[in-house]
Amino acid sequence: MPFRFNMLLEEAGIDPAKVRLLRHQPTVGGQSLADIWRNDPSLFELYQAAQATAQRVQFSRAYWAAFIGTWDGRTMFVGLYEVDAPTLIAEDRVAPISGVVDPGGQYDHYPTSLADALKGYAGRLFIDWGGGASGKRAWVQKAETQDKLVTELTLDASDRPFPGLMELTAPLSSLDAAPPTWAQRLKEARGVYLLTCPRDGSLYIGSATGEGGFWQRWSEYRANGHGGNVAMRGRERSDYVASVLEVSGSTATPDDILAAEASWKRKLLTGQFGLTRN
Repeated sequence: MPFRFNMLLEEAGIDPAKVRLLRHQPTVGGQSLADIWRNDPSLFELYQAAQATAQRVQFSRAYWAAFIGTWDGRTMFVGLYEVDAPTLIAEDRVAPISGVVDPGGQYDHYPTSLADALKGYAGRLFIDWGGGASGKRAWVQKAETQDKLVTELTLDASDRPFPGLMELTAPLSSLDAAPPTWAQRLKEARGVYLLTCPRDGSLYIGSATGEGGFWQRWSEYRANGHGGNVAMRGRERSDYVASVLEVSGSTATPDDILAAEASWKRKLLTGQFGLTRN
């Protein structure tokens, strides 16, 4: 028999008809929501607590089962929340995380508290939300009519196998939410990488020659949005998708890696059509 989310609710004595399923997007305001949930759960809860008044019928349930979409297309369970009656937010306010100004009278605040039920599954349990990797289905659903298939249950929230340097493809904004073992692998490796703009497909090819490897170089883009690249500096900030084109051997010198980078630039014509300016 398939393992489904409602089995866990019923085992905990919770009627699925009292539960709304919420799937949050991977990033908010350019920041990884999973990273915020791990490091500052109160900020995540404050963000989640504000919902549109026009959709009050969608959210007024005894429980919210909260999920976050991950950068690799999965849907991660982050907690079951007990929900009290909403109150209207009458004044304009600056939304947590995104910094967007929410107009007064259009949003409710829901007092929530993390339930003990299912707490041990947070960060470990993944479901099939539907709609493919993008999760392009309604982000709020009824648990009683949408009994989600459990696709993965890990022993530890951070214990996911590294996919391999040549298989890894991830938005830069999501890398801080990756397990520490992944960061270590990326720090140890040097070579040539590709950044792809998700808005228009523009390509940038760069190289990681320093001791911090790919991780250090990609962290620079995360910090300032351009990593020192002239073409990126003059563009609207984007959540570039990073991947590895070539891993250099341990004996490769910085000049060897730069030569490999130049070769890839010629092959992919990033000087003529991409974001390469050198």
